[in-house]
Amino acid sequence: MATTRPVTALPGAPSIGGRRRADVELRIPADGAFASVLRTTAAGLAARLDFTIEDIEDLRIAVGEAHALALDHASPAGDLTCGFELAPGQITVVVSAPVEAAPALDRDSFAWQVLTTLATSADLQVDEGVLSVSMTLSSSAPTSPTTSPGPTGEEDADDGPRAG
Repeated sequence: MATTRPVTALPGAPSIGGRRRADVELRIPADGAFASVLRTTAAGLAARLDFTIEDIEDLRIAVGEAHALALDHASPAGDLTCGFELAPGQITVVVSAPVEAAPALDRDSFAWQVLTTLATSADLQVDEGVLSVSMTLSSSAPTSPTTSPGPTGEEDADDGPRAG
């Protein structure tokens, strides 16, 4: 059974034992039937970051295209790993799959064109037998400096003056 190496997170991401990790990591079989799992997970995480409906839909489409790109070259018995790194107004997604041989990376494909059109930034690479499709999407929603997620995930709101 083939396995994938862990997704490497961006600098500043939480670490365990010196290894950076994604905020959320999902491992699924290398099968097209699981694309909806990745799209739904991405949409749920973006909603928690207060992305607009349009931004969430762009993310869902981009994640679907990243899944398709990785799946096209994935080892049949391997798994796809998807890491999500969350920041206020921004989400970075890395879809990785083990490959048996280094594929030619087609940056002219329809899937790559759609992904790069929707994402703020994107990259496609093969390293140590693993194909990785990474992208960052930023929300177009204005961020408010007066609200922040509280310890329960609920936003703290300023209700104005209180009657005493």
